[in-house]
Amino acid sequence: MSALATLTNRQRQVADLIKEGHGNRQIAEKLNLKPMVVKNYLRGVYDKLGVFDRLELAVYMVNHEEPESCGGME
Repeated sequence: MSALATLTNRQRQVADLIKEGHGNRQIAEKLNLKPMVVKNYLRGVYDKLGVFDRLELAVYMVNHEEPESCGGME
């Protein structure tokens, strides 16, 4: 099982928004959370993925993206 598979749905949403360059306040607004709650989710994500900060997380997310399907077009 990949490390990304260990993330909860909410942790994955937070990680994806970090990858897109959003700050904690923006993430909190988008997900209807308090910024401190976002910070707590991030700690869990960092622990599960073995990263130390949001830059490392963003790089990890880009490097471990699942390929998007091309919708059956070849």
